[in-house]
Amino acid sequence: MNMPLLIALLVCVLLLWLSFRRRKTRRLAFINNYRFHPAIRQRVQQRYPHLNDGQLEMVMEGLRDYFHLCNQADRKMVSMPSQVVDEAWHSFILFTREYRRFCQAALGRFLHHTPVEAMHSPTDAQQGIKRAWRLACHRQKIDPQQPDRLPLIFALDTELAIPDGFKYRLDCRNPASPHYADGYCAGHIGCASDCAGDSDGGLFDGDGGGSDCGGGCGGD
Repeated sequence: MNMPLLIALLVCVLLLWLSFRRRKTRRLAFINNYRFHPAIRQRVQQRYPHLNDGQLEMVMEGLRDYFHLCNQADRKMVSMPSQVVDEAWHSFILFTREYRRFCQAALGRFLHHTPVEAMHSPTDAQQGIKRAWRLACHRQKIDPQQPDRLPLIFALDTELAIPDGFKYRLDCRNPASPHYADGYCAGHIGCASDCAGDSDGGLFDGDGGGSDCGGGCGGD
């Protein structure tokens, strides 16, 4: 390969990379600055009337976080770890035109909401929740293998006392822990090859059980 051709190829690669970075930056800024319709908060409060204004704002920030996770996932499925944020997502989808415009600007595609029951295989939701955990930990500078706290979207249902929420615990395998066998063991995802990796169980141990990911999962 002659030098001029090599230089031209390198320039093309650099331009493509810069274009990709600019697009990512624009989407990040769009999600950060987007103002959700107030009716979404109202619908969430109708479902969970005990939430005050400050708590509803936390829910909307959780929804914003979820869209950031989906943006980072590059079209891979991301499970929804929070029941109350899932309710906000459902409410947003009802504004069909606005939701479509948001998805195009924030993600470059329409983000579908897929119920757990419609997953292609029983492990899809598990893989999606592990991906959500890793991305959320990275976003909040938490070690996903040795977390010292829960990311916002994993902590919301417990913090806001959501009756049908998904409760994640940092330590629920230690018999001496007050949270032993209580909720989802977020602290024991045990990344192996996908995080680096997957684990056999851990995340879904406890009373919660199963491989649920809230009300649905987002992805292609």
